[in-house]
Amino acid sequence: MNKSIVTEFLILGFTQKPELQRALFIVFLLIYLVALLGNALIVIAIICNTTLHTPMYVFLLALAIVDIICTTSIIPKMLGTMLTMGRSISYESCMSQLFFFTWSLGAEMVLFTTMAYDRYVAICFPLRYRTMMNPHMCVALLGITMVIAVTNSWVHTGLILRLTFCGPNIIDHFFCEIPPLLSLSCSPVRINEVMVYVADITLAIGDFTLTCISYGFIIAAILRIHTAEGKRKAFSTCSSHLIVVSLYYSPVIYTYIRPASSYSFERDKVITALYTLVTPTLNPIVYSFRNKEMQTGIQKVFAFLRH
Repeated sequence: MNKSIVTEFLILGFTQKPELQRALFIVFLLIYLVALLGNALIVIAIICNTTLHTPMYVFLLALAIVDIICTTSIIPKMLGTMLTMGRSISYESCMSQLFFFTWSLGAEMVLFTTMAYDRYVAICFPLRYRTMMNPHMCVALLGITMVIAVTNSWVHTGLILRLTFCGPNIIDHFFCEIPPLLSLSCSPVRINEVMVYVADITLAIGDFTLTCISYGFIIAAILRIHTAEGKRKAFSTCSSHLIVVSLYYSPVIYTYIRPASSYSFERDKVITALYTLVTPTLNPIVYSFRNKEMQTGIQKVFAFLRH
């Protein structure tokens, strides 16, 4: 049973300087609009085009939905804080934000691994692809992703709910994340830190390793392609995917593998922004908008809207 005295938290945000607040408001508003509209366009294009109802695009659809939930759970409240200077967030809203963020964090990591496996099967076993990645397999992989994401979120949110917060209530961050909340607790957080560490090893490092192994096999298969143009295009796609994946996993691993006492929130705010704000904005560009089939699907959506 939660015994917290604190009923609301105060979120400091990125900076206390008014002149920087206005500039950051514009920057984060643009980031949110690009992420929201880009991912929403992917969702609509895939749903409305039957030619895109294949495993690769189903996983892209899931990734776009996760990115929308991730950014929407964080940025609107952050923008409201910057615009009105009303920094308070209720205890219940803070826990809800924590739940949806940790859910999207777990889902995104597993989806990256799933998408890498899908590309591995498509490139290394092209003749068996339809058999190996049949609808039942796709549903099973998405089901596993959901179970892992929900379990991860419930564990961490549940452990936070068990903590006592008796003041201070100032979160030196731009949203309710695990590290700053642990630093505010006036009850022991050892179990929380252990579970965060376990999740970081299994989810972040584990998924990153599996993703890299999949791309390793893909690159080996690419090297066997005889045409130089084919190799160039394949390497370009793989390299861009690996850059985005690395940009996501590296700060996640760095953030969660340390004990709460070692956090430097001024530095960690910038690092956290990489996987909460930047990656969801880049995902549509890297995974979808450079793809000719997706471009055709998006054009059909715009053509339908014009009519």
